[in-house]
This record gives sequence, C-alpha cells and structure tokens, in this order.
Amino acid sequence: MAMHGMRGLSVFISDIRNCQNKEQERLRVDKELGNVRTRFKNEKGLSPYEKKKYVWKMLYIYMLGYDVDFGHMEAVSLISAPKYPEKQVGYIVTSCLLNENHDFLRLAINTVRNDIIGRNETFQCLALTMVGNIGGREFAESLAPDVQKLLLSSSCRPLVRKKAALCLLRLYRKNPDVVNVDGWADRMSQLLDERDLGVLTSSMSLLVALVSNNHEAYWTCLPKCVKTLERLARNQDIPQEYTYYGIPSPWLQVKTMRALQYFPTIEDPNTRRTLFEVLQRILMGTDVVKNVNKNNASHAVLFEALALVMHLDAEKEMMSQCVALLGKFIAVREPNIRYLGLENMTRMLMVTDVQDIIKRHQAQIITSLKDPDISIRRRALDLLYGMCDVTNAKDIVEELLQYLSTADFAMREELSLKAAILAEKFAPDLSWYVDVILQLIDKAGDFISDDIWFRVVQFVTNNEDLQPYAAAKVKEYLDKPAVHETMVKVSAYILGEYSHLLGRRPGCSPKEIFSIIHEKLPTVSTTTIPILLSAYAKILMHGQPPDQELQNQIWAIFNKYESCIDAEIQQRAVEYFALSQKGAALMDILAEMPKFPERQSALIKRAEDAEVDAAEQSAIKLRAQQQTSNALVVTDQLPANGAPPPVPVGALTLVKVPSMTSDEDHSSTDLALSHENGILSKVDPQPPSADLLGDLLAPLAIEGPPGATVQSEHNSVSGLEGGPDAVDGSAIVAIEEQTNTVQPIGNIAERFHALCLKDSGVLYEDPYIQIGIKAEWRAHHGRLVLFLGNKNTAPLVSVQALILPPAHLKMELSLVPDTIPPRAQVQCPLEVVNLRPSRDVAVLDFSYKFATNMVDVKLRLPAVLNKFLQPISVSAEEFFPQWRSLSGPPLKLQEVVRGVRPMPLPEMANLLNSFRLMISPGLDPNPNNLVASTTFYSESTRAMLCLVRIETDPADRTQLRMTLASGDPTLTFEYVAKLDTKQVYFKFFGLADFSYI
Repeated sequence: MAMHGMRGLSVFISDIRNCQNKEQERLRVDKELGNVRTRFKNEKGLSPYEKKKYVWKMLYIYMLGYDVDFGHMEAVSLISAPKYPEKQVGYIVTSCLLNENHDFLRLAINTVRNDIIGRNETFQCLALTMVGNIGGREFAESLAPDVQKLLLSSSCRPLVRKKAALCLLRLYRKNPDVVNVDGWADRMSQLLDERDLGVLTSSMSLLVALVSNNHEAYWTCLPKCVKTLERLARNQDIPQEYTYYGIPSPWLQVKTMRALQYFPTIEDPNTRRTLFEVLQRILMGTDVVKNVNKNNASHAVLFEALALVMHLDAEKEMMSQCVALLGKFIAVREPNIRYLGLENMTRMLMVTDVQDIIKRHQAQIITSLKDPDISIRRRALDLLYGMCDVTNAKDIVEELLQYLSTADFAMREELSLKAAILAEKFAPDLSWYVDVILQLIDKAGDFISDDIWFRVVQFVTNNEDLQPYAAAKVKEYLDKPAVHETMVKVSAYILGEYSHLLGRRPGCSPKEIFSIIHEKLPTVSTTTIPILLSAYAKILMHGQPPDQELQNQIWAIFNKYESCIDAEIQQRAVEYFALSQKGAALMDILAEMPKFPERQSALIKRAEDAEVDAAEQSAIKLRAQQQTSNALVVTDQLPANGAPPPVPVGALTLVKVPSMTSDEDHSSTDLALSHENGILSKVDPQPPSADLLGDLLAPLAIEGPPGATVQSEHNSVSGLEGGPDAVDGSAIVAIEEQTNTVQPIGNIAERFHALCLKDSGVLYEDPYIQIGIKAEWRAHHGRLVLFLGNKNTAPLVSVQALILPPAHLKMELSLVPDTIPPRAQVQCPLEVVNLRPSRDVAVLDFSYKFATNMVDVKLRLPAVLNKFLQPISVSAEEFFPQWRSLSGPPLKLQEVVRGVRPMPLPEMANLLNSFRLMISPGLDPNPNNLVASTTFYSESTRAMLCLVRIETDPADRTQLRMTLASGDPTLTFEYVAKLDTKQVYFKFFGLADFSYI
C-alpha cells in the first residue's frame, strides 16, 4: 500500500513534467485537484499516510503556481500526528499555504506549544521553524515565553537553542510590543558567553535587533561583543566547520561589528583599545586573492570594519590607512571589488579629515568613470561629485565635460546636472561658469533641463560685467551650423537682452545679430518661437532710431505669426507689432530685465528634493565646512538657527527665471515676475463712460454667513502677534505648548507659512530628523507626501504619526513605519479631500525616540484654503455681470486694512499671485487698484468663482481696502477672514520678514 501511494505521487509529478504545454499541465492539475477534493470528502476518512500523500500533492500544485483553496484543515490536522513523517508534512505545508491571519492556525496553537515544551528535539525544531516562518501576532502572544525559555535553557541542545533564537528574532521584528524583552540585558550578556558559534551567531542577530531599538539597556553587552570579535580575529578556539576559506565565521564577525555600530561611544579605554587593535588586524590582514568565495567573505568583514571605524571616529592615522586600502581596491581588475572600493570611499567622505587623502586617488577615480560596467561608472560619478571642492572643482568639471561626449545616454542627464551644480558652487569666476554651462548644452542638449539654462540667464542678468562676455560666447555657438534647440533658447534670450553691448565688434550689428538668430527659426519647435519673437522685439528696441530695412523684416515676421494657431505665439506677435510702432517709447516698455531677487538655486533645490545617496550626503556635509567660491553665493546651506545666510556685498542672489510660455503654473510665486516687467507696473487709465465699479465705494461690513458666530479680530490673534513663533489665528486646532528637550532647527511657524505659498519644502527639522513635504493639488483633491529623513547613524524608533483633521477636510495617511533606519528616508503619502470652505488647519501629531530623547511635536499641515484655489483669467464681459449679481453681504464682504508698509503695485500683484489669485489688468479704471479672480473647489461647492478687488490710495499707501465676492457666503466669509487675520495679513503684505513670499 505504501509503495503504491509513493508511486502514485511520483507518477503524478512525472506526468506534470511531461506535459507538452501549459494547457495540458492545467488540465492535469485540475483533474488531480478534483481527485484530491473527492478523497478529502470521503466519509470513511483517510489514513494518516493517505492524508500525507494528498497534502504533498497539494503543496506541489501550489509550488507550480496554482491556487489551492481547500485542504487547509487536513494540512493543519497533520501537525498533531504522533509520527515524524506526517508531522513534518503538516508543519511544512501549513507554513507554505497559510499566512499569519488564517483562522485555522488558532486550531494548531496548542499542538505547536506542546511540541515546543516537549522533550522531542526534532518536534521542537519543526515547531520553531514554522512559528519563525509565519510570525503571527497570536503565535507571539501565546508562544514567545516558551521560546524564550528554550533559548535560555542549559539542558537544550545547541541546535534547538539556535532555532529558538531565530524564532524569537522573527517574533520580535514582527511584533516588538508583544515580545517581552524587558530586563534582557543580563540574559543577552549571558548568551554572548556561549561557546557554540551557531548559538552565538543566532544570539548576535537577536542582539542587533534589540540594540537597534534601545541601545541604552544593553551597555553590558558591549565588552562581550568586543571580546567575541577579538576571539574571532585571533582565531582562538574556532571549530573547523565554522571556518570559511580560512576566515573564522565571517557571518558572526559582520553581525558583531553591526551591533557595535548601534552604541554611540565606547568610554572604557581598555575596551576601546582592544577594539581598535582588532580592527587594525582586520585592515592589515585583508587582501585581494584569486579565490572569489574567499574574497567575498573577507571583503564583507573588511567593509563592515570600515563602517565601524567611521562610526567610532578613529584617529586620522587609521582613517588614512582605510583610504589607502580602498585606493588599492579601486585599482584591481575585478569589477565587484572596484565597485565596493568606490562605494566605501564615498562613505568615507562623511569623515572630516580624510578628504585631502581621498583626493590623491582622483586620477584613478576618473579612470573608473570610463569603466565598461555602468554601475562602476555611476559610483565613480557619485564619488567625484562628493569629493569636489574649490581646490579641484575645475579639474573635475573639465573631466566630466570630456566624458559627457562618450557617456551612456542613461547617465547623461545625471552627469549634466551634477556638473552644472558643481560649476555653480565652486566656480573660480563667472566667465568659467558660463563656459561650462554652454559646453554642457552644446554636448548634451537633449539632457539639459530648463533649470540649467534659466540659471545662466540669472547669473548674466545679475552681473553687468558678465553680459558682454556671455553675449559674445552665445554668438559663437550660434554661428555653428548645427545648434541644439536649448542653445538657441539661451542664445536668443541673451542676445536679445545684451547684443547692443557688442555693437562695435565686427559682425555684431543689430542686422547681423538678427540674421544669425533668424536662421534658426525654421528649425525650432513652437515652444522656442516665442523666445525668438521676444529677441526680435528687443533687437528692434535697442536699435532706436531703427534701421528701416531691419524694422520691415521684423514686422513681416510679426505679421506672419499674427494668425498662428498657437495662442502664445499669436499673442506675442500681435503685441510686439503694436508695441514696436510706439517709436522711442519702446525703450521704456521693453527695458532690460531687472536683477533677480534672492532665491535658492533651482538646481540645488532639485538635488535636495531628490532621494540622495551616500555621495550626496557626503557632499552636503563636506561643503558645509568649506569656503565657497568668491564668484557665487551658496544659498542652500542655512545656519543652525534657521536664519537666512549673510549675503556679501556685491554677491549674486538668484531666483528662477520667469517662464517664456503662456502655460504658467500659477501655484508658483515666480510667475509674478513677468507681471513686474511692464504688464502691471503701468496701467493706462481710460476714461470710462460710467463708474462700473462704483458700488465698491459704498460702506460694507464683514458679516458671517447665516448662523455663523463671528470672532473678533483681536480675539482670534490675541497673544499670537508678538513673537516670531506666533501661530496663525486661522488655526482653530489648538497646539499645546511643546516642552521637548530637542530643539527644532529654524522657525516652525515660518516654515508652515512658507509651505502655505509653495508646494514643497521642509516642514520640520531637528538634529535627528527632517520632515519634508511635496504636494500636488487638483480641484478639491490634494496629495501630500511626507518625507521622514533620519539624519543620524542610529535608527529612530517608536515613530508615530497621527493626523488631527478639521471637520472640513477628509484626510487619510498611509502606514508610518515604527522604525526609520540610519541615514534612511521613508515616504508617507497623505490623501486630502476638501469638503467645504474653512480656515481650520489640520495638525500632524508626530513623535519618535532617539536614544534617551523622546520627541513629540504638533505641526500644522499646509492643507489650507488657498491650496484649493485655481487662478482663472476673467474678461470684462465675464467679470462685471458676476460682480453686479453679488450684491452686498454675505456674498460680498469688505474690509479696510490700515498700517501696512507702502508697496508698489507690481510687488502687491506678486503677493496676490502667491495666494493663487490671477490679476486681471485693465479691468479697474483706477490705475491704483488691482482686480483678481480665482476658482475655489470643494465637494460641497465644486467650482466656485471668487472675485477680489484691492483699492489703494496714492496719497496714503499705508492703508488699503479689500473686497471679496463669491456665490457662497461661507466661502466669502472664510477667505476674507483668513486674509484679514493680522498675523497672516501683515506677512501677506510684506511687513514681517517673510522673504520667501
């Protein structure tokens, strides 16, 4: 019978293997599953052997990838069988087919526990293996104490204790709050005295998990770890079966050094000296040999030793020895070893005193940049980027430029971006920076983002001495027969602005400059044509009185594009043609671009927002300690107190260049710069037939919607206006006073207000963690991503995040991990739905533990009312009927604000743009007023038009009157009240130090 049963299983497996195609296999499997199902339903029942045979078949079918949705009870029932063959099948199949939440597992808990506490070591190993594989919460609650007893038992064999340690590790990782490890310091110290290396290796894995969550409780284990490492390094009493290619238990060495890295310091001088002697022995005894397996083991130990050396901040002599060893590794032929050498040398950049030593290997690193293996080339690029400073920037950037011509397409974008950032940060002079960027565009134009050429324009605009040089250089590139479109853009822009500075040079007359640019017109796309049209208008303006032939040529081009299907091109052609007929007045209308105000580099911001690897982390730390270039001002490094960095006299401060197309992103404050260039700075008042907006002069009072309780302005901001950390009065959710011993870096309130106006940035930062935000807003939906970055070499534990949403927002935060590993960043998406208008603010209650510090902060989230606005352009025919239909409170509310700082209209327009309001120039007959419009989205109101008018008095710029109207009384009241809150309103109109608006 038994032979027949085994033969039946082997025949089935053979049939499956002999199937010609997948369809035959599926038919054979379906037939067998039907047979097994019938057998299980047999009223007479099955013998234990038959049940084992059919459960084996179920497992084989499951391993082939087919669903097995029956027979689970039969598999679980085999666990209680008295004989080993049936019990083994029950444990194996249950581990494979059932997950930790399956109901049938509860039926087996008592049987599993009896096997664990029993005397049969084979059954104990089977039970511990299954519990470790499944690791469910119910198993942890019921069986963890018994597993702990097995681990600590002196009567159990090492095989059982080893499996008990691994099982307990799995239960602790899965359910740390269920496994009771309080007071385990002495027990772990006792386990580290174990002579059996199998038990010791498993116990060390458990120790790594314990100290990663709380190293303070396990200080007594530190000397034992050093003693274990010394025993292994000296090869003392190491059994032959634990020696791998002559290396004593490399796995245990790696785990022991990993555990030591979770302890911040080693205070005992004897222990520290012993540890450094062991590390010195590891560094001196590691070399490259021909045997691949031995190399892998020895290098695993070596690189973990290097990480420990960096963690312990060893003396400079040992650090130099580490760098020298890595320098030898990056020169060998084996690609895996070169990769590891480059990667670990990049990590060494985190150490303060070894940068100069790493620079000695610069030539070899540059050679690795041309390696056939792309992964090695990427590591070499990261290392060059990290080790660059003012002393070697010129050489490194020139090498990157040479390599760019032959680099893989997969690397060119990253290569170009890093070269541009390095050139910007460490340029010895501005002309060299311009040369580098133009070479980048010339060699890899398809991989150059707009941010890079925007940045060149900003530098040239802000430095008068650079303008003739830049104009001459772009002309040289434009003279080439084949020019990339990005080069055409930057050349046309710079020549349009500054070609008149080259007037006395041969070949640089306005007509010749126009001819050079115009030759490229047929080859460019519709996104570049507007820039060329702007350059033509500028050339015409600089040539006053104009050359008649040149003027006719340019006018012919404008006339040609007046009927273009592209709205942006058509509008520019019509407007430039009309402006060019104003004669000398064209000089004032098309004046040169003003200098850009201070703003962080878009390239540096892009690098910060990306998930940085070890090289970029090293570079950030390195550059914070170095003297930057005299030519450029680094704006991405802020002092620890969060204040803006001092700006040297004559230094260049930058913002993103305004967009050249009509598809503007109105969520960005940069867009208002285009309005500053003539569109809003001057309004020609046309005498109207009647005062169409005269109803604004009638007295209106702010009234709440029906049934609303209006809180006075003084009550809403009482006690909040004075300090720099004042809380926005619109935040209805109370935030209790925080008494953390860990102080934040920077001003939390200012970070919140900044994020109210932009969609990415830092919400909170302290010495241990940085919380960043990126957001996208579409209609009444929003998606925020919280970036939780651990800044230290130890993990952050007990991490908790709770959203306290106001009633008008529906918010759902994804799962936040309990532990953030060292130097890691986790992303937690947050979905937001706006239900109705309200000024209330959601609060993030965030807490974590680092060492003995428990940090708990409550942070306002920038899911504020203006995020659900979408700017919209409204014509006079659309505006006035809407304005008249909204007559008086509560649909139209008004407020007079006094004591504001006098501000030019263009600057005020910029501020309104930052609140997602689109200025409509020319609607108001009074040139001292501004009219704006936007659309508000929520689930209850959907799209709701909102109109705003700001009236200013030229005789008294310290006061103004604001009127807001919409079709929803609640929306009108809430938005006016939000803008009218003193703390926000004063910042809104620039009275406070709010430089990021």
